[in-house]
Amino acid sequence: MQRTDGIQRLGRQREPWDLLVIGGGATGASILLDAATRGLSAVLLEQHDFGKGTSTRSTKLVHGGVRYLAQGNVSLVREALRERARLRANAPHVVHEMSFLVPCRNLWQQLWYATGFKMYDLLAGRSGFRKARSLRRADCLDAVPTLRPEWAAGGILYSDGQFDDARLLINILQTAQEQGAVPLNYFRVDRILKDNVGRAIGVGCTDQETGQSHEVQARMIINATGPFCDVLRQRDDPQAERVVAASQGIHLVLPARFLPGQTAVIVPKTSDGRVIFMIPWEGHVLIGTTDTPIPEAVLEPRAQAEEVEFLLTTAAQYLTEAPTAGDVLSVFTGIRPLVGKGQGSSSGQVRTARLSRDHTILRSPSGMITITGGKWTTARKMAEDCIDRALEWSGLPSRPCGTVSLRLHGATDSTASHSLYGSDAEAIEVLARSDSEFSRPLVEGYPLRAAEVIWSVRHEMARTVEDVLARRSRLLFLNAQAALQAAPAVARWMSRELQREENWQQRQLTEFEELVGHYKL
Repeated sequence: MQRTDGIQRLGRQREPWDLLVIGGGATGASILLDAATRGLSAVLLEQHDFGKGTSTRSTKLVHGGVRYLAQGNVSLVREALRERARLRANAPHVVHEMSFLVPCRNLWQQLWYATGFKMYDLLAGRSGFRKARSLRRADCLDAVPTLRPEWAAGGILYSDGQFDDARLLINILQTAQEQGAVPLNYFRVDRILKDNVGRAIGVGCTDQETGQSHEVQARMIINATGPFCDVLRQRDDPQAERVVAASQGIHLVLPARFLPGQTAVIVPKTSDGRVIFMIPWEGHVLIGTTDTPIPEAVLEPRAQAEEVEFLLTTAAQYLTEAPTAGDVLSVFTGIRPLVGKGQGSSSGQVRTARLSRDHTILRSPSGMITITGGKWTTARKMAEDCIDRALEWSGLPSRPCGTVSLRLHGATDSTASHSLYGSDAEAIEVLARSDSEFSRPLVEGYPLRAAEVIWSVRHEMARTVEDVLARRSRLLFLNAQAALQAAPAVARWMSRELQREENWQQRQLTEFEELVGHYKL
């Protein structure tokens, strides 16, 4: 997956593309893949890097959503559990099963949750995930030794999926390209092109690396920019009402000693009614998340002091060692595109479909389609729904979806040392052995080497130090200070691969150092 190849294909295209996707997060990438498997010519434009905005800042769970079941949203949970099983089957190198403990303070609480998880397992059907079971006090403390004993009168142990969101996103885009699609990052959409009757027929865009302008024509345009979708909708139609009410959620990353082992803990109801997860992740502990309304979506949101305090206080109630701000290795913040009820129904905007209760599809008077809402687990199904509807509206021949059982790039059932790379791991090891400098870790205590940096540039469209340290590897999310230490070496290797001048390295380091401030308390 190389950016120069994509730009060349963009220049060679003489006929309008069947589909133009704007936005390179989970939804946009899944739509691109779905379209390509149906034989449609498809291109995706992302103004920054793939997954920069929200899709790489999740809680790293592939799950049905226990809290949605408690709310009575059975259809959403059933759909998500079905997609959970498909994701594990299609990307077993990235998605794996994890055990979760629900600690209970008394027998009645344990019986209550046992009933709920029985329903959860029934909705999952024959998914291959382990069924929930009740645990005694001793079993709870064996599973989670750092759990406070007063929370361990008993518990429920159930299974869900864990994944690396950034790695899965890259694999989806790689698969889409292998199916004939063109994904491009650092392409900013500046305007919507329209014909003489006001129908959207393409976009004007800018390659942000070169400043070169392009016009890309397409029969269908899909706005998949998540929490930023209203910006594009109002560029298409200045009278369009906003449909997204943005909300942010933060995650704290702690050393592994706070939750050793491989069992996660779920706090199903906190003091203010939220659900909090404490999860082993890549040799660290991930705690999240919050739900804080914000005035508008921004590309690099910051954690609020109240959010940090809430997560630390909640964790301290359950763990034998109370974490403090000084223990936090990284904090990252994502934005949810929550769809407001009743919006988008006036000023010429027609709310044409709400295909499930967690995502919404709109069509503007110009014909541009917007999809927003939803979550990572159901991204494949969201894409299927969106392309089904887009084909119906466009008049193009209906074609069956091809992603239900499509194995994604890298899919393998082996457990290689670099398992997140799946079938690419062997090629990366060959690269690492080709030069002794390629095989040395760039920072002590973490596996990132020059080999992974070079691979991400050559095969995964990484263009900046941030791309490598935040999304091709996860070092910035795991340990912000360690990422800062690795940055000079990453800049040197990338500069060599991309044939950049020395001043490029300095600019990259300055920009990355400023970015790291968002990930440190």
